[in-house]
Amino acid sequence: MEHTDKRIDAYIAKSAPFAQAILQHIRELIHQAAPEVTETIKWGMPFFEYKGPLCNMAAFKQHCAFGFWKAAMMKDPKGLLQQAEKSAMGHLGQIRRMEDLPADKLLLAYIREAAALNEQGVKAPARTPKTQDALEVPDYLEKELAKNKAAAKTFADFSYSNKKAYLEWLTDAKTADTRLKRLETAISWMAAGKPRNWKYMKK
Repeated sequence: MEHTDKRIDAYIAKSAPFAQAILQHIRELIHQAAPEVTETIKWGMPFFEYKGPLCNMAAFKQHCAFGFWKAAMMKDPKGLLQQAEKSAMGHLGQIRRMEDLPADKLLLAYIREAAALNEQGVKAPARTPKTQDALEVPDYLEKELAKNKAAAKTFADFSYSNKKAYLEWLTDAKTADTRLKRLETAISWMAAGKPRNWKYMKK
């Protein structure tokens, strides 16, 4: 087998016994369908590339998953790829045994189609960004921010996630005393330009 990565050998070896045969079989089919494919590890799982990302596979405690990078662009005549929304990952649903895989001939055809899309330079559709919920700033925070220009500027310049972190911390307080203490701390930290979780950030 050419263009292999020893890290994938290790990944398969560390997988549950039921998963090892499944992953190895998928791997062999990928190389058979796309001989020029190269292997790598991304996001902790085996990835296969051919003129761009092609497909990936993963093993979990009780099932395996397999997915195509450009599944949305594939013809899918047999409707195999319609299970993506039902599974945690992948486009073939949860694969628990070899019998859960499509016939080799069919899967090879899908892999070849995915490789052809990359060869033709077809771009994957842009992902639609998730709509962010509007953040409601409580009156007590607005009043304190109005008194502290440095804190107010920091909060205004914060990203959505940084603002949300502070707001959730304040509104999750169980008692008025706890909320007041958190409010004082929040204003102090923001005045110093610090996000809510600054203690855990890498220096």
